[in-house]
Amino acid sequence: MKTFTSTLPDNLLSRLNEAAKNLSVPKNKIIEKALRIYLDQLTRAEYVRSYKQAGTDVDVPELAEEGMADYLKQLGDETA
Repeated sequence: MKTFTSTLPDNLLSRLNEAAKNLSVPKNKIIEKALRIYLDQLTRAEYVRSYKQAGTDVDVPELAEEGMADYLKQLGDETA
């Protein structure tokens, strides 16, 4: 694990100190969890953007149909 040093606005640091005290957990654990949640949200937002973009791409339905045709063919080959 590496050490990271940062500055925070006074009001945010006060809130962090209060939360750490109330929860009886170290401040770094609160920051770590909050950062994980935030980064996961960014990842999900990127997926949403990419799916929305794919939804406007006129080639996507054709590719999906071709993929389904190949899949159905493979299913037919396995049952024969």
